[in-house]
Amino acid sequence: MEYRMLGRTGVKVSPLCFGTMSFGDIADEAESARMFNRCREVGINFFDCANTYAAGRSEEILGRLIADCRDDIVLTTKAVSRTGADVNAGGASRRHLQIAVEDSLRRLKTDRIDVYFLHHYDAATPVEESIRALDDLVRQGKILYPAVSNWSAWQVMKAQGIAAREGRARIECLQPMYNLVKRQAEVEILPMARNEQIGVIPYSPLGGGLLTGKYSPDARPDSGRLIENKMYQKRYRLGDYYQSAADFTAHARERGAHPATLAVAWVMAHPAITAPIIGARNLTQLEASLAALEIDMTPDWYAEIASLSPTPPPAHDRLEEVG
Repeated sequence: MEYRMLGRTGVKVSPLCFGTMSFGDIADEAESARMFNRCREVGINFFDCANTYAAGRSEEILGRLIADCRDDIVLTTKAVSRTGADVNAGGASRRHLQIAVEDSLRRLKTDRIDVYFLHHYDAATPVEESIRALDDLVRQGKILYPAVSNWSAWQVMKAQGIAAREGRARIECLQPMYNLVKRQAEVEILPMARNEQIGVIPYSPLGGGLLTGKYSPDARPDSGRLIENKMYQKRYRLGDYYQSAADFTAHARERGAHPATLAVAWVMAHPAITAPIIGARNLTQLEASLAALEIDMTPDWYAEIASLSPTPPPAHDRLEEVG
C-alpha cells in the first residue's frame, strides 16, 4: 500500500480510513472485529470514531480491537455533539472538551488520541476558547493534532488565524462531507486545504448508499439509510441526485466496476483528499469499498465521472472564469 502524508504533520496514513460508526450499532462486536481485522490485513492504519457513535459503544469496541496494535494505528475521535441530558453535556467549551477527551481516552483504552475533531461548529462558544482548549490538550499530551469536521472554509481560517496569532496548535485535518453528488467542498474547502497543507478525510463517499447501484429516480431498495433514516432522507432528497446516481451506476457497469468501488476511488483521486472514510455494516459491504485500492483512476476517467453530476459554481460567482 502507498501511504499518504496527513497534511504537514509528518504522519503517514493509508489512502482509506475506516469509519467505525457501525460498531456496536448495526454491527455487533464480532462483525466489528471481522471488519477491523480485514482492514488491517490490507494495510489500513487509519481509524475514525466519535464519542457519540452508538452512545460510546463504538469507542469501547474500537479500544478493545486496537489494544495489541495501538502504536501502529492512527486514531481519531470527536467531541462537541451532545452526550447527555445535562445542560453542559456538549459544545466546544474548554470545560466540555476536557471532560469529553477523558471519557474517550477511557473508552478507547489509550493514553492519547492522534487526531481529535470538533464534530461541528459551535456558534455559542468563541473560537478562541476552543482553540486554546485544544492547544491545552496537545500540551497535556492527550491529543496530538487538533481537527474539525463540518466546518466551513471561513471558520477554519478564522481558527488558523487565532492559532497563528497566539502561538497555539493549528487545525491539521478536516472532515467534510464529499461525494459525487455532494460537491460543495470543491468550492472553497478543498482548495483551502490543499493550499494550507491540511489533511482531508471526507465522510460519506457513497452518499449514504445512494452511489452503490441500488438507487435511481424510479428505483429504491427495501432498506438502507436513505429509506430508514430521516436525516439521510432530507440530505439526499433532491431528484437530481438520483438521476446522477443512475447515470453513475450505468457508467460503473460499463467499466466493469462495482459502483461503490468506483465512488470511493473517485473521491480518493482528488488531489486535496488524504483518505476517504469508508464504513460498512458487514464484511461483504466492506469489500466493495476496499476494492477502490485497486482502481487506477486516470485524470480523464476522473473527469468523465465528474461530468455525471453538476459542478458547483465558483465561490466568487464569476462563471466566465471557469474553464
